[in-house]
Amino acid sequence: MTTAVTGATGNLGGLVVDALIERGVAPAEIVAVVRNADKASPLAERGVVVRVADYSDSAAMTAALAGVDKLLLVSGSEVGQRIAQHTNVIEAAETAGVGLIAYTSLLAADTSGVSLAPEHKATEERLAASSVPAVFLRNGWYWENYLGSLAQTIEGGVLLGAAGNGKLAAASRVDFAHAAAVVLTLDDQGGKIYELGGDERLTYAELAAVIGEISGKSIAYKDVSESEYAAILQGAGLPDFVATMLASADAGIARGELDTDSGDLQALIGRASTPAAEVLRAAV
Repeated sequence: MTTAVTGATGNLGGLVVDALIERGVAPAEIVAVVRNADKASPLAERGVVVRVADYSDSAAMTAALAGVDKLLLVSGSEVGQRIAQHTNVIEAAETAGVGLIAYTSLLAADTSGVSLAPEHKATEERLAASSVPAVFLRNGWYWENYLGSLAQTIEGGVLLGAAGNGKLAAASRVDFAHAAAVVLTLDDQGGKIYELGGDERLTYAELAAVIGEISGKSIAYKDVSESEYAAILQGAGLPDFVATMLASADAGIARGELDTDSGDLQALIGRASTPAAEVLRAAV
């Protein structure tokens, strides 16, 4: 049984490879699909098969997936290009005769109003029409998403956002990686949908309190509108599409779209999700 992971040198893909090996999958049975072979040299040194292919290169992707039984399609990072890129990977998997595609989607992708959702929904629809069975791993938000602004939050004593009183069921990136690895090692996963979120379901005010606890400082949550938050992020130097995405995600939190009590993540990994404090404390 050969399992391929796209984006295997990325933050999530690399962790999935680690988790597969931890679960007893032989490195020689793992195919790391990467854009840069040099960056993947640590994987090759561990015995993982490294194949080079870009999401936009259909021929290279088809060759990379030759002999692959199961594929984890880690959603691409180029927002606005992902439908075409994901379609290339799906078509390559069809041509190569892959037996299962697991796709890292977004929590409630079919109904979410978050700006990231349409590309995920379109990819899910293409997978549903594919000849290859597919399983959707609808990942919630990562606690790591707050690390980039953590120092500023602690220094200024304010967690800024547009999430209102909405609850956020986030978890660590490692948690989601282990869930993906479990699904890839199980049978009969085609057609399943996992809504993946953490045990903690925190409002931003509660998240501010967690940051205050680990930093030893008083942290308050300041709520602003989605448009105000996007403008603030743009003013801080973030690219427009990143600022818009983050503000849209906060608005989604306010609507409850990044919250879930499904228990799917916990059932897959066999434990509670990683607390926010643990992830944030490591950064502090």
